[in-house]
Amino acid sequence: MPVLPPAVLAPMDHVGRVGRLRDALGAAGIDGLLLTNLTNIRWLSGFTGSNGWILLTPDDLTLFTDGRYSDQSRDQLDAVGVDATFAISSTRAVMTADLGRVSCSAGIARIGFEGAHVSYADHRALSASVPGEWVATSGMVEQLRRTKDQGEIDRMERAADIADAALAATLPLLHTGQTEARFRDALEISMREHGGDGPSFDTIVAAGANAALPHHHPDDTRIVAGMTVVIDFGSLYDGYHSDMTRTFTIGDPSAIQAEVYEVVLTAQIAGVEAVASGARGQLLDRVCRDSIAAAGWGEWFTHGTGHGVGLQIHESPWLTQSYDDTLAPMDVVTVEPGVYRRDFGGVRIEDMVVVTTNGCRPLTKTLKDSPCPQSPPTI
Repeated sequence: MPVLPPAVLAPMDHVGRVGRLRDALGAAGIDGLLLTNLTNIRWLSGFTGSNGWILLTPDDLTLFTDGRYSDQSRDQLDAVGVDATFAISSTRAVMTADLGRVSCSAGIARIGFEGAHVSYADHRALSASVPGEWVATSGMVEQLRRTKDQGEIDRMERAADIADAALAATLPLLHTGQTEARFRDALEISMREHGGDGPSFDTIVAAGANAALPHHHPDDTRIVAGMTVVIDFGSLYDGYHSDMTRTFTIGDPSAIQAEVYEVVLTAQIAGVEAVASGARGQLLDRVCRDSIAAAGWGEWFTHGTGHGVGLQIHESPWLTQSYDDTLAPMDVVTVEPGVYRRDFGGVRIEDMVVVTTNGCRPLTKTLKDSPCPQSPPTI
């Protein structure tokens, strides 16, 4: 098995992230911000535990967690240079009491919380135990997370390289009568063998009629001659995701398979070429949608064109009919038009790209010019 060369990764700027979020407190009209979403906590501090809160004030950052993470939390924040106070508790009730103590000591009158991530029950418990006015905030961290630093780009590119290499290694199995589930398993094992931490999401392998279901779960359907096979997958690397879809035919494509593949490929290439700083999400969606509609297949393109990727597989910005996000340099997005019809199956082609000032740079590199997988793709 070919081994990927060692990764050379830029460091991530956690200290700068803390500073930028602190700068946003005043504009939000709050004296402190309580983070409870673990993805946002990881992005800000480097902490990867399964239980934790962060209280950020203009003068301090306090991480609340339990005894399982006493050493880990200190080691991880130390490793990225984030200065913090640690409150280690044994139960959620003690953790809430510690939050109240720290909040009172810091003189917080208006405490912000993540409105999208705090349940009604948790809000009642927190506001009953921690004095002050509780203010719902929206997307304060997510807006900062959206545009990536070089360290994040490097990790996503590494994840994409791992996925490319894993697909090249497993693609010959498509000719051996494997089931969808067995091919998925081989692909995910290969990603780990190439250095990935696991799959980015539930790998999609959809053959024949199943390919008409954009989020089909692999099953015991056997992959045989005459089928189209949609493979949508990615690798996880140091917390960051990759995302790529390729569609193949088993044997020579039929006339309709070749036609639909060319329709989707033309639209996807046009969409990638339209990605640039300042481009609007709705316009990019329209580029792909209009291309497919002009070929007579518009009715069967049933989802958005793309989405942002980072610590989550789906995050801002969005390339859809509903959102009009404007792209900026160092955003990472997918471009993934598709056509699905039960009597035919489906075709989806997807690349993950990083936005540049004058265009974009693909992070996924597996060839897509042909639906025939007779030989492994060049990467």
